[in-house]
Amino acid sequence: MNVVQMPKMIWSFSEGWDDLIRVHPSVARLFALLVFPLSLLPPAMLYYAGGRYGEVFVPGVSPEQWQTAAGIFFIAELLTVPLMAWLIHLVCKINNVATDYHSCFTLGALAPIPLWLSSLVLFVPNLFVAVVVGGLALLCSVGLIYHGVYALFHLREDIQALQMATVIAGVGLFLWLLLMQIVLIH
Repeated sequence: MNVVQMPKMIWSFSEGWDDLIRVHPSVARLFALLVFPLSLLPPAMLYYAGGRYGEVFVPGVSPEQWQTAAGIFFIAELLTVPLMAWLIHLVCKINNVATDYHSCFTLGALAPIPLWLSSLVLFVPNLFVAVVVGGLALLCSVGLIYHGVYALFHLREDIQALQMATVIAGVGLFLWLLLMQIVLIH
C-alpha cells in the first residue's frame, strides 16, 4: 500500500484499495507498522498539549492528569482497533457478507487514520481549530469506511455498502466518543 494513495481512498472505490488488496498485509504487520505507531500520536499530543496549555481545552486539569489520560487513552486505542474489527466482522455476518477477520481488521485499522493524524492540531492551542479539524477527520474516516466496505468486502450494491458503512461508522463514532470521555474524565 502506498501512503500517498491514502487521501484518494477516502473518495475512491478502487484507488489505493486495489493495491491494498493485492499486497494483503497481515494483521500483525498492520498492527505493528500502522496501528501501533499512529496510536502513539494522540497520547503524545495530549501529553504535550496538556502539559503546555491544557487549560485551553479543559480548564482546571493539571498536567499530571493529562499525562495519566494520555497513557490510558493509548491503551484504549490499542484495544479499540481489534474490537472494531470484531464488530465489523459481526456486521458482515448480519448482512450475509462473506469475509474474513483480516479484511475487517484492515478496515478497522485504516478508518481511524484521519483521527490519529488530526491530533497533530493540538500543536495549536485553540479549541475551535481542534474541533473543526477533528470534525473533518471524522468525515474522512467515514469516507474510508464507506469506500473500504465496498472495496474490501467486494460489494457491488451501493445500498448495502452504504447501510453497512452507516452501522460501522455509528459504532466507530460511539467508540471514538468513549475514548474522548476517557480523556475528559481523567
